[in-house]
Amino acid sequence: MSEARKFAERTLDDWGITDRIDDVRLCVSEVATNALLHGTSGNDGILVRLRAADHLLRVEVLDSSSALPEQRFPDAESDAGRGLLLVAACADDWGVDRYVDHKVVWADFKIDTADTMKVTEC
Repeated sequence: MSEARKFAERTLDDWGITDRIDDVRLCVSEVATNALLHGTSGNDGILVRLRAADHLLRVEVLDSSSALPEQRFPDAESDAGRGLLLVAACADDWGVDRYVDHKVVWADFKIDTADTMKVTEC
């Protein structure tokens, strides 16, 4: 999901946030990929939003499914199913906000900068 990663990288650079960029990039990629594979149908797209305030960066990915993501525990031979395990390992917190016709999967990262509120989306 290179488009979502590039959006996150550009946004963090514009905001002057340099810490946790590798963790953020990985989580954006994993959550956006899951949304595209499991949370959309037809021509539905996804929305990626970044919020920063009070030394906290939140990554949000909205998709058109209200079905909750499932964290799996694949065996060593499996080549899939590790996305949410990676998110749980890299982010300081993560979760899902479920609505009637969509959901938002989010991941929080403690950061050194961003005292004032910043929000952007693509």
